[in-house]
Amino acid sequence: MKQKVVMKVQMTCEKCRNKAMKIAAMAQGVTSVAIEGADKSLVVVIGDGIDPVSLTRSLRKKLGSATIQSVQELKAESAEKKTDPTPTYYYSQYPQYPLYYANTVAYPDQYPLYHADAVVSDQYPSNCAIM
Repeated sequence: MKQKVVMKVQMTCEKCRNKAMKIAAMAQGVTSVAIEGADKSLVVVIGDGIDPVSLTRSLRKKLGSATIQSVQELKAESAEKKTDPTPTYYYSQYPQYPLYYANTVAYPDQYPLYHADAVVSDQYPSNCAIM
């Protein structure tokens, strides 16, 4: 369950704002931190399983006055469809070449050959020429 916590913190300079953002970012479960408000005194923290009381306590220790303005639960975002890329099969139209063993030539109709007729291509090919 994602939460949005808005706290009013006494911040008078840019150094204090940076310090508040670092403290909030180090808290457990925080995914994003922002400074908002007309006087830039609101710290908005979004995350999963945030403890607003311990976060406010740690801000008070380092910066002075800090109070909780609001705590909201964010609605779950719509689940994106995760489509598994299906492999694309390509079939070769070229005839099978003869296999050479020592001094003899083995043709496909003489010996069973173990090969794949289908070549599977990746939807997201890499630039590696070896693999």
